[in-house]
Amino acid sequence: MLNIALPKGRLGEKVLGMFERAGFECPAIHEENRRLFFENEALGLRYFWVKPSDVSIYVERGAADIGVAGKDILLEYAPDVYELLDLNVGRCRMCVAGPKSYRDDLGRTLRVATKFSNIASRYYSSLGRDIDIIPLNGSIELAPILGLSDVIVDIVETGTTLKENDLAVLETIVPISARLIANKASFVFHKTRIEALVRALAQEVET
Repeated sequence: MLNIALPKGRLGEKVLGMFERAGFECPAIHEENRRLFFENEALGLRYFWVKPSDVSIYVERGAADIGVAGKDILLEYAPDVYELLDLNVGRCRMCVAGPKSYRDDLGRTLRVATKFSNIASRYYSSLGRDIDIIPLNGSIELAPILGLSDVIVDIVETGTTLKENDLAVLETIVPISARLIANKASFVFHKTRIEALVRALAQEVET
């Protein structure tokens, strides 16, 4: 069996559609039940849904041979996996955002609220800017509004939430999209099958 970890939610549904159109279908995954994994024995495939931020862990540790993870997760946690293909779905961007009128005061340490501490640290380090990371996991937009931080570093898709809270994108750090990743040992062991899957998915990306 080739074990495939898919991210739960809207992104996972889109990715599953790509796999199915590429010829790697699994009818059992559409059945109404509480099963945690789904198999297509004829094709030798086993799919399972996991929390998006956990996909890279399953793949890195070998519980999954391949999986789909956002570039944000790969940049933040730097898992020891192969990145095989940009699936060109789940597109958004990692940004610095803050009040529309915000101007950086270089004379003091910049306060940055984020759940992407490593990405933020590397970005500001490249600029030679001293920052104070304020780790948050939810409602990050509140931080600059309530004076907890000067800016935030977060994923922006449409920007609607920022606009509704009188915030704006100040800088774009990096574009984000879903990536096909593989466990390094599995890639060697299942090289032919995985490369065939990559070629088939690449055609779906191009169409």
